[in-house]
Amino acid sequence: MSLDGSLSYSKQPLDGLHGVRLVPHSPFLSEEYSQHEDASHSNYSTTAIGAGQRLLLQRVWQQRPACLRPIHCCIHGEHFYEAVANVLTSLPFIALGIQAPRKNLNSKIYANSLIGVGVASSLYHSSRGEIRKYLRWADYTMIATATVCLSRALRNENPKLLMLASALALPVQPLMVTAVHTGMMELAFAKRAVKDPDLKTAHNLHTLSSILGGALFIADDVFPNTPFLHAGWHLAAAIGVGTMNKLLE
Repeated sequence: MSLDGSLSYSKQPLDGLHGVRLVPHSPFLSEEYSQHEDASHSNYSTTAIGAGQRLLLQRVWQQRPACLRPIHCCIHGEHFYEAVANVLTSLPFIALGIQAPRKNLNSKIYANSLIGVGVASSLYHSSRGEIRKYLRWADYTMIATATVCLSRALRNENPKLLMLASALALPVQPLMVTAVHTGMMELAFAKRAVKDPDLKTAHNLHTLSSILGGALFIADDVFPNTPFLHAGWHLAAAIGVGTMNKLLE
């Protein structure tokens, strides 16, 4: 009897049972299921690892420092008295720019950039509406520009690659550019103060104003609803800039 005949014969006693279906046994069936389960488990493990890595990167990115974050601001503006205080404390930067030494082209550019810092800050703090976002960007960009110009005025031997990278990053990451060149200026000021005793007093005042300004800047970011913190940072920064200008005399 053929295989088909034997199969048909073996099903005859069960033909009358409703819902019964005989499936031929395959010795490869369990192996196929096992391979499928292994592949599924492997794919699940790979997916889980990838998701974990993405979650870790996301957390690291969310905790990045402020200098790497986009610039945000409230388009509704500040309270009247706080806006007045912020505008008034922006004016010293214009005065510092006017009084800054202008011995050469680099120092002239730096002095004019200080005036730009005061103007941009005044316009931003007195603004309202959608234009406030663009003026906030201009405010941070002018601060970064002033630090680059001062770095150039103090050190003509700055690496060209650094200056090029700073120029490219200036429009998109002004806070990062400010941090890099501020660190360079602090180091240059400290070295000059060691060599020149006449700069010691100015450097001590600069150090105190920088520490106070940094604390006020962080406090303004952590406690944004606390009034006049930003104005205090303006004053501390203006003192720091005024003492730094001693290096150009």
